[in-house]
Amino acid sequence: MDWQSRDGWRQTIETALRGLGYELVDAERSAGGLLRVTIDHLPADDLPEAAEQAITVDDCERATRQLQRVLEVEGVDYQRLEVSSPGLDRPLKRAADYARFAGQPIELTLKVAFQGRKRWQGELQANGDGWQLVLPDDEDVAPKAASKPASKAMKRAAPKAPRADVARKVLAFSLDEVREAHLVPVVDFKGRGRGAAAPGARPAAAAPVDGGRIR
Repeated sequence: MDWQSRDGWRQTIETALRGLGYELVDAERSAGGLLRVTIDHLPADDLPEAAEQAITVDDCERATRQLQRVLEVEGVDYQRLEVSSPGLDRPLKRAADYARFAGQPIELTLKVAFQGRKRWQGELQANGDGWQLVLPDDEDVAPKAASKPASKAMKRAAPKAPRADVARKVLAFSLDEVREAHLVPVVDFKGRGRGAAAPGARPAAAAPVDGGRIR
């Protein structure tokens, strides 16, 4: 295994996590020897997104133990392993992430400013081969003569729920135009919804492990 290859070590971590029912959200290695891994539950095909549970401390500890074993077998040199939850503002990294969280509010930052700004927020929706944000009704997106759009199109479209003579503003974009994106936290005090742990569950947290080896 070529551990200098980002795809190589990420694939090994991803495979180990999937065997436990977890999804690799992100992974990075620092020059100081820190290996930071962010996990989530795999999508539940038979349940709505709102029914999925949050990652808990127990999940992080379970994943940490498995990764320690796998990384030791592979002979990976690292000083510290940290496994954590993505949190309520989970980042969207891949096309699969966008598909999984379609219909939810997100915030994205464009690589090139459109209408003088890079940061936009709205409801994520699929748009043919690309994606779009349904923007708030009070969003000011009036075209400016001096502006050159960075995204494919800014247009008006009918809302999801039929409303007579009402249009909603939509920002269409491709993933290549996005610098970063993440979910907008939605807090549900009844214990339901994305990121809300089941009643009695401990809040999600990082599970750092010093030394990085099982003794």
